[in-house]
Amino acid sequence: MDIEAVIRQKGIELGFSRVGFTSADPLDGRYAAYHQGWLKAGYAGRMAYLHRNNDKRFWPAALLKGARSVICAAVNYRPRPEELADECRPAICRYALYDDYHGFIKSRLFELAGFIQSLCPDRPLKFKACVDAIPLAERVVAQRAGLGFIGRNHMLIHPELGGMFFLGELLTSLPLKPDKPLEGDFCGTCRRCIAACPNGALGADGSFDARRCLSYLTIEAADEIDPALANRLKGWLFGCDECLLACPFVRKGPPRNCCGLAFHPERARLGPADVQRWQQTDFEAYCKGSALERVGLSRLQRNARLSLGG
Repeated sequence: MDIEAVIRQKGIELGFSRVGFTSADPLDGRYAAYHQGWLKAGYAGRMAYLHRNNDKRFWPAALLKGARSVICAAVNYRPRPEELADECRPAICRYALYDDYHGFIKSRLFELAGFIQSLCPDRPLKFKACVDAIPLAERVVAQRAGLGFIGRNHMLIHPELGGMFFLGELLTSLPLKPDKPLEGDFCGTCRRCIAACPNGALGADGSFDARRCLSYLTIEAADEIDPALANRLKGWLFGCDECLLACPFVRKGPPRNCCGLAFHPERARLGPADVQRWQQTDFEAYCKGSALERVGLSRLQRNARLSLGG
């Protein structure tokens, strides 16, 4: 039995767009070194959690004793054309137009774990389901599992799937044959993501300063935003898709297949003026069960005020 093929097929049946395999061995040391240098430069801003658990972040087996393999799963979330009219430019990044993906992905990883255990009834296996709240360098792990390459925008991009996908990982004590990482310079001479970044967070030298990123400013930054940066919000209220939308691979990517994860088209029509008028009950009605909940009404209204030039 080709157990990898069976697991991959089951993953597709559960709603994953791609499934890949890699070992639970430590990642290439250059990634940990880059991360440490990135933190030292202050590029993480006030994201203190990125300074913690770095003994585990680049070593999957440190998250599960006895882990031998990591099953990486990607779920394409690019909205279908009919869900976003051509003239509609959402002020909410596309992943937040859905219900919160964490529970959705975890539940399917648990189902996949149960299925794998059923394939090995006489061999008790260990599993750990991870989404991005776990200290794991998931893009690098997914890249090693053949699910894409790390682009100049520092996002994981698949040549066919694009770059709008949720990631999840299932660590297991079951040894599995690793997939081959994608090889080649897929970005080539393209610099569209760098040019598209409103605040210059993406450097031509390959650097990334999260403190200038609109996703950081609108989601992570709890204080008032530097006016020089706030002037370039470009209408974004939560997150930013500019570097993704500029990528040729993303632009030609297929529409979503995340069956079971509710899409909310009404969020795509929200504008700063709408949010400025909200009461707490409006916020709860529009944002309950979504990634938007984490910022709260006051921060979302701050973003709306700045987007309107206030």
